[in-house]
Amino acid sequence: MGVKVKGIQQAKRNLDALIGDIQGRKAVRALQIALIIGSSQAALYTPIDTSTLLNSQYRELSVSGARLTGRVGYTASYAAYVHDPNIPQNFRRATAQKEFLNKGFEDSRDAISAAIKKEMAL
Repeated sequence: MGVKVKGIQQAKRNLDALIGDIQGRKAVRALQIALIIGSSQAALYTPIDTSTLLNSQYRELSVSGARLTGRVGYTASYAAYVHDPNIPQNFRRATAQKEFLNKGFEDSRDAISAAIKKEMAL
């Protein structure tokens, strides 16, 4: 004897939408955490003279369809000059380094991976 059940397809659609929404939020949160960790480490390596460069750091998260893109940068006009390894400079700050943005993310790669793994876990 069979029983007819109504609404199964709608329940499946709602469940899929809910799961997609949760995964989407987790991915955004994981990327934001990764940006924060990497930019914090980069801030330690950023040369400081008047703090203009350090204060001009920004984080940006953009969504294009199913692709999330995170970007960290500096708005100070001389940031590329200071970041360039081919231009020799002496820094006052002991932790300052050339290519501070790249090295900040490279050095915190393990912490970023762990944070993403933790955030994306169910």
